Amino acid sequence: MHYSNVINEIVASYTRHGWQLRRALLRPETRSEIDADIASGLLSLDAVPMREASVDGLWFSRASHEGREAWELRLVSENPFALFETFEADETEEEREDVRREMEARLRERQ
Repeated sequence: MHYSNVINEIVASYTRHGWQLRRALLRPETRSEIDADIASGLLSLDAVPMREASVDGLWFSRASHEGREAWELRLVSENPFALFETFEADETEEEREDVRREMEARLRERQ
């Protein structure tokens, strides 16, 4: 699997449906594989925070109904798998971050 191609396809698909790429979780070996593509502009992850992780995942968000915000954590894989959560407008960023960390843990368990 060429990670840059898979990432570009995932980002394009989510963008078409109104999602915004917010963060990237990358294993060190994946990061080293895609660094040249990022530097050359073949992969546009330079605008989002990238964090080392034990699983490759992309965080997307978009507005949801009734003032909520939807977040989805998509596994970087040719086989689609994602975890989804909506947040109430009055939830603090700390509460949201706790839920996102739990979602990342669930994604790691899936591996």
